Amino acid sequence: MIWQQVYDPLGNMVMSTMLAAIPVVVMLVALGFLHIKAHIAAGLGLLAALAVAVLAYGMPFSMAGKAAMLGGFTGLLPIGWIVLNIIFLQQLSEQNGSFKVLQASLSGITDDRRLQLLLIAFCFGAFFEGAAGFGTPVAVTAGILIGLGFSPLAASGLSLIANTAPVAFGALGTPVITLAKVHGYDLMEVTAMIGRQLPFFSLMVPFWLIWAFAGRKAMMEIWPAILVTGVSFAIPQYLVSNFIGPELVDIIAAIVSMVSLVLFLRVWQPKKIWTSPTLKGHENDGGDAKPAEPVQKYSRAELLRAWTPWLILTVFVFIWGLPSVKTYLNGLFAPKFTIEGLNNLIMKMPPVVSKPTAEGAVYVLNLLSATGTGILLAAIIGALTMKYKPVEIVRTFFRTFWLVRYSLVTIVLMLALGTLTRYSGTDTTLGLAFANSGVLYPFFGTLMGWIGVAMTGSDTASNVLFGGMQRVAAEQLGLSPNLMGAANSSGGVMGKMIDAQSIVVASTATRWFNHEGDILRYVFFHSIALAALVGVFVTLQAYVWPFTAMVK
Repeated sequence: MIWQQVYDPLGNMVMSTMLAAIPVVVMLVALGFLHIKAHIAAGLGLLAALAVAVLAYGMPFSMAGKAAMLGGFTGLLPIGWIVLNIIFLQQLSEQNGSFKVLQASLSGITDDRRLQLLLIAFCFGAFFEGAAGFGTPVAVTAGILIGLGFSPLAASGLSLIANTAPVAFGALGTPVITLAKVHGYDLMEVTAMIGRQLPFFSLMVPFWLIWAFAGRKAMMEIWPAILVTGVSFAIPQYLVSNFIGPELVDIIAAIVSMVSLVLFLRVWQPKKIWTSPTLKGHENDGGDAKPAEPVQKYSRAELLRAWTPWLILTVFVFIWGLPSVKTYLNGLFAPKFTIEGLNNLIMKMPPVVSKPTAEGAVYVLNLLSATGTGILLAAIIGALTMKYKPVEIVRTFFRTFWLVRYSLVTIVLMLALGTLTRYSGTDTTLGLAFANSGVLYPFFGTLMGWIGVAMTGSDTASNVLFGGMQRVAAEQLGLSPNLMGAANSSGGVMGKMIDAQSIVVASTATRWFNHEGDILRYVFFHSIALAALVGVFVTLQAYVWPFTAMVK
């Protein structure tokens, strides 16, 4: 039985839009305002999504259940698998004391918390976003920041804010490559367009990050270092995206920015060292935070041993991100499971697509090529270099699994919710509401990308979901399709900090369980404000000279 998606089931777009928003509203209100535990809030959101899909949109119950099941499997692999194994490595590093040595080495560069934040959350996080994406950078940087003594709210929230500007080119350019492949954009043209939008925000986000952490005055005290960080990231981001391609944009920009900041700090340090580990205005919030400790000196051999597991992690994540490696590993083992009763039985309908298009539903068990597997191998090799015995490694792994069990359940439920909204068409209803904004479409079309990432947790998924609609709407309004395709991705990056799976990853990495609502409330303003600024910039590109000169 073939089922066609309906995007206005109530015959009134305003009412249908309100109906489609119910599952997301239920989950966010339960999580952010009622302080319900994340896995319960996600379960309530999923139940609401099932009710809306079946009772209002007319989706057969069996299809709705299978769509949710497919999303749950996707939550386990790749997202949950990344979270489990990065926390496993972190546990190993903490148990043998090497994390304290790593902390001291970073403090040796600077013991100013603001500069540590730039180096770790922005530069180091951007590298992991470029190499792996899918939650890896937040898991790594939030874990390191909590180990350095940042409060849980600071470590979680600031890692999420920092992980914005690199997202469009994450995982070796996967979001933009997917956008071009699925919806027929010219890859280099849409890559270049994103590369003309995001550098402005790559320059802005480091300033925004420190302002969010320490306030405006404290931000201005280190503006030279922030400027070096932002400029040294933005320029390579523009050059690589416009003249080379999408694959290495983040990796090159992150390395240049990291090296530039470290070299700059050799000749410049702020007059006042900021040692507070908590967010300004949240000194009594965010759980326990460690005060700054005197920097202990270690030998080169001790520093090398402490950094070795993380260097191994960096190498493995980079290798696992290479398309050729993924292709090879998938050739060894990547069984595909067709979801019978769902695969090619749901039809996406105009105006989302130019003609009715069947939605595939195939789950690929790409265990070998999954980023989490690379992280697991890195953790095991790192554990051996830290002199762990095999039985201790196994014991720590299962202890880690028990530690993050509720987080894994939450991720499964949230991905089930996101996948169900995609197959039922409720998220498309929300997108169409933005598409009906006429001359203001460049602004609201950008917010369409934002809501796509906020709902699906992925810039890639948002591009798949709304990339075709952006193209159709742009052509109807006489706008550049490349501009709006790029806007979907650029606007989407600001939704990354409020998507449910990223928040769960952050709370898990910091061991601040059952505080996902606190993190959501903190980052929500930053997310919507930055998304709106991207929307304003895209609107200027659409209508106002000299910004229109950027559009080809």
